[in-house]
Amino acid sequence: MVKKSALSPLDPSSFSRPELVKVTSIGLNLNVNFDKKVLSGTAELGVERVDKSINEIILDSLKLNIASIYDVQTKKPLKYELGEPLAEYGSKLTVQLPESDKCGCNYKIGIDYETSPEATGLQWLSPKATCGKKHPFLFSQFQPTHARSVIPCQDTPGVKTPYTATISAPQEFTVLMSAIRDGTKQMHGGKLSHFVQKVPMPSYLIALAVGDLESREIGPRSHVWSEREIIEECAYEFANTEHQLKTAEDLCGPYVWGIYDLLVLPPSFPYGGMENPCLTFVTPTLLAGDRSLANVIAHEIAHSWTGNLVTNRNFEHFWLNEGFTVFIERKIKGRLESPQSQDFDAYTHVTELAETINLMGKTSPLTNLVVKLDDVHPDDAFSIVPYEKGQTFLRYLETVVGGPADMEEFLRTYFWKYKYQSIDTDEFKKYFEEYFKDKPAIKEIDWQTWLYTPGMPIVIPEYDKTLVVACDEFIDKFVNWSGEGQMPVGDQDKEKLSTFQVIYILQKISEKPAQNIEKLKSLNALFDLDNVKNSEIKFRWLRICLKAHWEEKVDTVLSWINIVGRMKFVRPLYRDLYSWEKMRSRAIDNFKANRQGMMHVSAYTLAKDLHIDE
Repeated sequence: MVKKSALSPLDPSSFSRPELVKVTSIGLNLNVNFDKKVLSGTAELGVERVDKSINEIILDSLKLNIASIYDVQTKKPLKYELGEPLAEYGSKLTVQLPESDKCGCNYKIGIDYETSPEATGLQWLSPKATCGKKHPFLFSQFQPTHARSVIPCQDTPGVKTPYTATISAPQEFTVLMSAIRDGTKQMHGGKLSHFVQKVPMPSYLIALAVGDLESREIGPRSHVWSEREIIEECAYEFANTEHQLKTAEDLCGPYVWGIYDLLVLPPSFPYGGMENPCLTFVTPTLLAGDRSLANVIAHEIAHSWTGNLVTNRNFEHFWLNEGFTVFIERKIKGRLESPQSQDFDAYTHVTELAETINLMGKTSPLTNLVVKLDDVHPDDAFSIVPYEKGQTFLRYLETVVGGPADMEEFLRTYFWKYKYQSIDTDEFKKYFEEYFKDKPAIKEIDWQTWLYTPGMPIVIPEYDKTLVVACDEFIDKFVNWSGEGQMPVGDQDKEKLSTFQVIYILQKISEKPAQNIEKLKSLNALFDLDNVKNSEIKFRWLRICLKAHWEEKVDTVLSWINIVGRMKFVRPLYRDLYSWEKMRSRAIDNFKANRQGMMHVSAYTLAKDLHIDE
């Protein structure tokens, strides 16, 4: 259990107290050491004393080796105390502010330090884990609370700052960050790369990647970066990025971040994407070869407003980031494809939401939209609930206020009113009710139940199910087939289906009772499922195979989850193996053999899924 008294009253996942003294800017000067797997150097923090009676600042720190802390102006050392570590939260770092003859409200403090080789926010990859096999690779993942393992900071989304950085790395590497690149300087044995991010943002959005990278221009303000072995594939897959970005601007208002680049990471990246400003990180599992999974980019683009521009004050209000983002993502899809496609995407994800809530427990408080994290780490609370339940709530609100036109005009004013700020659900609710005060229907909204009651949404909108009909007919024919004679669905049925319809069909089959293996062989032959490149299709196909206890597919599952780090795929497949008693020990042994190559959040959550005592 977390000692609640040790953590902030404003953010139960942080020690920091920005309402007393807050960080106003971050300047980094760090050296990348692949041999030691550490970053070392200096963080300079601009500090503002909000409460003039307080003469110390509280920062978050996780396994950082602090060498010295000092007043940047005078170079005088500052007294500091590093508290006892508290589980995944790290340690409270308390620093005495410099003495001042003046008002003494603004300071700049320097912290010389080195990260731990086990920093939870960094992934150090050996050359064999990359496409090129010649050079190592480094990337970060700070959300939700792992910036503190790399930077001594106020690691809460309630604090937003600009930042600058100078990163020293070996000559052969390209360095990228969630900021505007501001030139490089050659030096003996390496080079310095400079970055500037003028737009204030929370610490979890600071991002770093160092690797043997190339880029291709994919739009007037966008490049895609990756290892050279897959760069052309990436450039093709994400060629429509500018169309998505322009559509998002039409919906949300001005794009304030300047550039929108993509970095396709090695497979161990645990998420579909991470919305780091100026440099979205994406998983290579999006490389389907036909752009069918590029809608994930629309999701990350939407974050430029929903999360990056307007941010949840702490992770109890995470739905303000992700629910809004899914809502905008689907609007982009609707405009670029069709309203039927938008609704099909929303309707099919109701199934995934129901599966998640059943798994977590229908009465679990973590299935609320607004959760309590006093005794729960945000990594443990992570699920699709804030994404899909949040989107469903916003779609419901849209119907209440009169439809898309009214809701979209509201959203543009909301994003602009709260730009560069961090807010909570009460503030959103207050603004929504004020904006729509002339709409009597808003009095019908049961905010308490929507926000604070566990389980499924109390209303599922009337989605257009035009694209569902053909899918359901296909599913009924296949599931009701005895397996004898010719399969009742064939090439003519297949040709009518989009990629997303195939994904839906496989999802629904995976929820049915286990199918006969001979039937599955026929399904495999029809869609060539063993050789499919689309990761969403592959994932569902493998779940169907495991449910049928098709033993010869277990090696395929293990091989795939050993190279794919995306938690959306890896965690359910490991849980499926664990629930199959005969394969339980194989799943556990496989995890233990491969956990060193996983991001911290993946290894941490999988250990819990597999009931492994640390």
